[in-house]
Amino acid sequence: MSLKKPVYTAFVAFWACVFTIVLLDSLSGTDSGHPPPQAHSPDTYTLAEVARHDTLDDCWMAIEGKVYDFTDYIERHPTEPSVLEPWCGSEATEGMKTKGYGRNHSQRAWRAMEDYLIGELSEEE
Repeated sequence: MSLKKPVYTAFVAFWACVFTIVLLDSLSGTDSGHPPPQAHSPDTYTLAEVARHDTLDDCWMAIEGKVYDFTDYIERHPTEPSVLEPWCGSEATEGMKTKGYGRNHSQRAWRAMEDYLIGELSEEE
């Protein structure tokens, strides 16, 4: 029996799967039909200001010198809201880089954060 036909079939099936995954990924995105809270803003906030937004109903985080309002994202996050709650109102770079157990978030997650950027973290307190 010739191996050409099964090899060719496997080759076509493989690339069909890859194409489907790429297509689904590009279509899924992070858009849920809701506009992002705010686009890039030149505003600056102190850590004390961020700390006032420390609940799931009003959740700001400072990550790598930038301030994000994740309030509208919490329900869409793949984990339980209780996982995010301790990071609300705080400097959360460690949480993004370790997920609390040493594993960094994906590049896609890092890019998706930009939709929630509201300003820069001020050097002053």
